[in-house]
Amino acid sequence: MTTWDPTTYLRYGDERARPFLDLVARIDADRPRAVVDLGCGPGNLTATLAARWPNARVEGIDSAPEMVDRARREVPGVDFGLGDVRDWRPAPDVDVLVSNAALQWVPGHEELLTRWAGELPAGAVIAVQVPGNFGAPSHRALRELAAEPAWAPLAGLLRESPVSDAAGYATLLTAAGCAVDAWETTYVHLLPAEPGADHPVLRWMDGTALRPVRAALDDEAFAAFRRQLAVRLEAAYPARDSLVYFPFHRIFVVARTGVGG
Repeated sequence: MTTWDPTTYLRYGDERARPFLDLVARIDADRPRAVVDLGCGPGNLTATLAARWPNARVEGIDSAPEMVDRARREVPGVDFGLGDVRDWRPAPDVDVLVSNAALQWVPGHEELLTRWAGELPAGAVIAVQVPGNFGAPSHRALRELAAEPAWAPLAGLLRESPVSDAAGYATLLTAAGCAVDAWETTYVHLLPAEPGADHPVLRWMDGTALRPVRAALDDEAFAAFRRQLAVRLEAAYPARDSLVYFPFHRIFVVARTGVGG
């Protein structure tokens, strides 16, 4: 079972927050009755939803007990619950649904988007962001290493392309009767390369992409895998003036239900 460490995930909290804030900035909703954050993680970004819509009922849902526990401790005024996004059904008052950097973990999430578009009230907003970095040197290096015979327990674990592009999501949700705004952005994160510390892209991946690998290997094997991956990342992302330049591509879609077609 894949576990999540909120502290590790938040290591690059500012960089991970920016796509969420850019996504939510495009939501046109003045007085939503209820706002749901699916895949809320440690709740720090869900808190910004509560601040923007103080009169709304705000709920955060995540499948990782570690994330939900931290969110409940540190974010007052929001109802956090443990759950699988595949099982979620909207209450009649949900006017805004946000899912940030979560649906890439869910095979078949396109079907969920279509279902949600049909189940939410007319005029509700679905706002989704997923990483589109699976073709980047970081993720290619991860998949290529995992595919080597020495790492047989990882066979078939890492999907090559678990998300669509912006046009794909726009087509899907337009067909579901939504008015759609979709776009893609590449952020260039300037990550400090600290002497004696792990490569910063490896540290970034510790919080997300490496979690399934960690769950599949014992401590010794994971440490060896991580060392080998570090060599590849150092070649792909060399430090320049104590910084590593890490381009990260992301995909966004904001859809209003029941008004397209």
